[in-house]
Amino acid sequence: MKNGRARPAFLACLAFLAAASLTLGACGYQFRVEGQGPTIGGAPVTQVAPAGPLPRLSIPNFENKAFEPNLELKYSAYARKEFSAGSGARVVNVSEPTDYILKGAITAVALPTLAFSITEGTHETRVTVTVKANVEDAKTGKVVWSQIATASSEFFVTNDLQFNRVLQIRALEQAGRLIAEDLATRFLVFLDATRAGTATPPGPGQDLTPTQTLPSADRPMAR
Repeated sequence: MKNGRARPAFLACLAFLAAASLTLGACGYQFRVEGQGPTIGGAPVTQVAPAGPLPRLSIPNFENKAFEPNLELKYSAYARKEFSAGSGARVVNVSEPTDYILKGAITAVALPTLAFSITEGTHETRVTVTVKANVEDAKTGKVVWSQIATASSEFFVTNDLQFNRVLQIRALEQAGRLIAEDLATRFLVFLDATRAGTATPPGPGQDLTPTQTLPSADRPMAR
């Protein structure tokens, strides 16, 4: 009786082990991965075509049509610095071979009064500078890009006329940096559109007017 009871149990155990081995075999060897499989972020990896050499750009000294003396030298230097940093072009000397020539002109400088008191006079003044920039093809002389950029910078007026002049000069310089940065960014967009074949014909564009307030004599001057 004891052996008769053990035999069915033994057979049941063998049947269980056989079924388990078939199940594990089926589960363990049915996973497949076709193609390159999953990627980080869920997007396939695309090959980026190498960019060609940067176009060369020369920037002669700006033309000064305003009443402020020597402003064209500073604005030309600001433009060379900003275009070298972020315009998508390689700035070269005017004596070197180039693909494009940027010709800039300071067309207007205005100093409107922002705050005025009858007893104490002007408290706050703003300088607004307008620059027109054309980029010409060095081979054909054709204008391929044209912009009109305007920037403003504010300063507080004191009773010291000499110090007021210093603040005015600093405001003019700040406006020039803002204009140079804006033009460089716009030229980068133009070059990207040119490479993509979506560039539009050149035409003057009016930029938003960035403004910065300079400190008065009662405030520490930023360096």
